[in-house]
This record gives sequence, C-alpha cells and structure tokens, in this order.
Amino acid sequence: MIRVSHNHRFLVHPDGTPFFYLGDTAWELFHRCTLHEAEMYLRDRPAKGFTVIQAVALAELDGLTVPNPNGDLPLIDHDPSRPNEAYFRHVDAIVDLAAALGLYIGLLPTWGDKWHRLWGVGPEIFTPENARTYGRWLGQRYKDAPIIWILGGDRPVESETHRLILRAMAQGLREGDGGNHLMGFHTWGQHSSSDYLHEEEWLDLHMCQSGHIRNIGNWRWIERDYALSPTRPCMDAEPGYEDMASQFKLEEGYLDDYDVRKSLYWALFAGAHGHTYGCNPVWQMWLPGRNPMLATRRSWYEALHLPGASQVQHARWLLLSRPYLSRIPDQSVILSEVGEGTHHVRATRDAHGSYLMVYIPSGRTVDIDLSPLQGERVSAWWYDPRRGTAQHIGVMPKGPHMAFSPPGGGPDWVLVLDDADAHFPRPGQPRLTAEDSPERG
Repeated sequence: MIRVSHNHRFLVHPDGTPFFYLGDTAWELFHRCTLHEAEMYLRDRPAKGFTVIQAVALAELDGLTVPNPNGDLPLIDHDPSRPNEAYFRHVDAIVDLAAALGLYIGLLPTWGDKWHRLWGVGPEIFTPENARTYGRWLGQRYKDAPIIWILGGDRPVESETHRLILRAMAQGLREGDGGNHLMGFHTWGQHSSSDYLHEEEWLDLHMCQSGHIRNIGNWRWIERDYALSPTRPCMDAEPGYEDMASQFKLEEGYLDDYDVRKSLYWALFAGAHGHTYGCNPVWQMWLPGRNPMLATRRSWYEALHLPGASQVQHARWLLLSRPYLSRIPDQSVILSEVGEGTHHVRATRDAHGSYLMVYIPSGRTVDIDLSPLQGERVSAWWYDPRRGTAQHIGVMPKGPHMAFSPPGGGPDWVLVLDDADAHFPRPGQPRLTAEDSPERG
C-alpha cells in the first residue's frame, strides 16, 4: 500500500517511487450506480490519468433510506453496528473493479450528516461506541484493498462528541485493517482538516476543501498547511467543480476547465502532494429523472468528457517528468508582481536546483530569479496545460534573472526552466532514468 514519504511531503509506493494522488469526486458511486455504470465510469478515469476515486459508503443523498440500484440499504435499522451484507457486496464489487484498473478508492465510511447533521438529511446515527464498531468492521473487510480512508464528509468538528466519534472510527479502522491504509479527513468549504484535527495522531495527511468559488485562491490553505509542524502531506480534496455555478449562483456563471486548471496548479505549486478534480453532474451521478443538485445541466454520462477531466492529467505528467520528491514551493523566484485573483502566479522548484516551474494563468510577463538553478545554462520551455505539449524556447546562458512572456493561445501557461546539463526530456514525457525517483531513507 502507499505510504507517506520520509520527508512527510508526498505519498510513495512501497518501493519508494512517487504516488501521484490525482483524485475524482464520485461521492454517489456506490449508492446510485449499477455495477455496469460503475464499470463504465471507472474504466474512463485511469485513461484520463486519475489514480484515486473519492466515494462514500453511507452516501449524502438520503443514503440511509433510499436503496442502491439493487434495492439494498447500507444498514439494518440505521444501526452502524449492523451493516447490510447485500449492500456491501455491491461496494466490494466496485472496489475490486477499481483495484483491477489500478485505482485507489478514497473511501469515506460515511457522509458527515450522519455524525453532524448541520444541514442535509441525516439522521445522526453515530456514537463513539458504534463508530468504533463500524470502523473495525470496514477496516477488516477492506484490509487488503487499495484504499485511502477519508473520514468526515463535508462537516466541521464543533464539539467534543464529534471529536470522540471521529477518533473512535479511526481507531476501529486501524484495529480492522492493522494500520494498512492512510487516513485523511474531508471537511467543509473554505476550511482544512488542520483547523480541527492537526494534533490527532490518527491523521496521516491534511485535506482542505477550498470550495466552489471562482479564483478563491486555494493556495492559501496549502501554503498554511505546508508550514505546519508536525509535517504532513497536504492537498485540496475539493476545489471548484467543473460545470458547477460559482458560489452556487447562476448569475456568477459556471466553473469551467480554466477554473479547474487554476486551482490545480495553484495548489500543486504551493506544495500540495496531489489534487482532486470534481464535476457537478459526476459527483452526484445525475441522470434525467433524478432531482438535480446545484443547477445540474447535463447527465454524468456526458459530463465524463468535459475538457477539465482530460486536462488535469497534464499536471501529473509534467511534475513526474522531473525529480518529484525533492520538489518545494518557492515564491521568492518571482521578481515581478505575483498578482491576485485570476492573475496570481505560482512557482515550484527542485530543492537541488535541477529545475524551476512557474504557472502563469493570464499571459503576463514574469521576471524570474535564476539563481536557484544549478549549472551555467538554462533550457527553457512553455508547457501547455490544456494539451500537455511543450514548446522549446531554447538553451541560454544563465544570468541572475530573466523575463519571459508567454506565447499566444493561452490564457494560461507553465514556464519550465531546467539546468541544461540535467538533460531532462521534454516536459510531460517520462524520464528515461529514474534513479532519483525512489526516496532515500
């Protein structure tokens, strides 16, 4: 199973090579999809570069009283200590299929309204006692499956009872799976797990939910979580969804692939180990005839193929085409204005000086400090985050700083500056050698 890297910044495979968490939110996958539909969805996602599917056992959309397509409810008499075997056999089949396709399931044991209603259907059914029992049962059932446990489900921790429920569920999961899986927490919008649970020993990685607001600046949460001690990998586990109305208001317009790319690169370049994509029709598995949530305007079948879903993989391939586990955020290399809102520029680089990358969302000229780069010559590239292609600017002597103006056809581009002597491949292409990929203890 994947684990946290030695520097506590990234996730790695058992052999120490990087695991890039590229997630998709399919919250209603177990609850609303037939096995055939689940297979159609799951086969699509690895082809687009996804590695993790975030889905919920006790689902948000009346998941306790509305049965799955097989007619099964998840619990007997709403009792977490009495799971319905028939319902979880359906979950088993989907988890197994995901595993066969090389995918991890970011598995939420329950949506948050079942332990902290606040809004939604509920009811609140969890106590510390039955949360531990349910967690132990789940952990045992999926102890050998490629799972990342994600507690929470869009809710804050606002009482000691909430904390005790979560702690007990985490304890139960650990007892059941023997500590075989990583564990995170999905909180509500414009917050992070660090707001509530930073001192909890069971928490392996921080997740924020920046929320569904255009240009919200999700890098702020990543920057903050990255600086915390003890160090944990951090990420945006729910940014603005493609094809969702910004701020849930139609007059604000729908978020699109450009919005997806901005949140993706802002978070990654601020220090996130990975990122989650989301799409409004897909999370709810909406089809005509169902009550749509949040101004849904197309079926999830159609929404699978929206452009943002194909574009997010380009960030994965870009970052993995250079040494990954030594990557750090570094805004100090940007000598020009970093900008706000849609104009905000972010930079990341190799701690050892082999490369530097800058995300430029709005076609601005940027002045870059080249001193962190090793070597006497710089190989410069423009990387297209829409297509995953690269244009070579050229090889040039390394000065103290240099200004770069993006080409046309944007609006956004990634500037890639390499130590020319490193002889890296074209950005986005696999490296021929990976001797620096496995982490060293």
